[in-house]
Order: sequence, then structure tokens, then C-alpha cells
Amino acid sequence: MEKITIEDVMEYDYLFTLVPPFILERMAKKNSNLVGKFKSKVQSYIDNLSTEQRIKLIVVLNSDVSKLQEVMMDSYFKTNKKQYKILANPDYKSFIVLNLDELRKMI
Repeated sequence: MEKITIEDVMEYDYLFTLVPPFILERMAKKNSNLVGKFKSKVQSYIDNLSTEQRIKLIVVLNSDVSKLQEVMMDSYFKTNKKQYKILANPDYKSFIVLNLDELRKMI
């Protein structure tokens, strides 16, 4: 199976940085279901993915969350964007799990 890389993250940088860091952190602390809150927008995005993008999404969904967080930290070091640092925080692992589970339901 493929693994997610920092290049994959950079390809979708605009998605990771849509939400301002202070809002993302507040949502992560509350363990909010962001995918559920934006279900129609997320579904529309998923419906318009190319085959290659769909394969990458499946790779992400099947990846170990700790490994995903390592890639997020690498992305933070490369870009200094706080959203990546927030997503790399081990305290927010359940936030990532919750939202990945919600994405799996939509696929």
C-alpha cells in the first residue's frame, strides 16, 4: 500500500489552511465532527475527485493516524503553517480519528 507523503499534503495545502488556526484548534479541543458539519461541501468535493485523487484519499483513510500526524509535523516544519502543527498534536488524535471515520462513511 502507498503511504501519504509531504508532497501529497502540499498538493492539498489550500484545504488544510482554509480554516484559521484558532478555529481549527478550538474544534480539535472540542473533538468536533467537522466533516459532519460540512457534509454537503465535503460530499460535493468527494464526488468531483479524479481517480488518482480518490486513490490518495483511500491511502489517507487507511493510514495509521500517528503516521499521518508525523507527515503533518513535517509539513509544519516545511511551511510554518499552524494548522499542520495543530493536526500533528498527539492530543488531537481522537479529533483526526473521528473525522476520518466520518469520511469513510461518505466514501
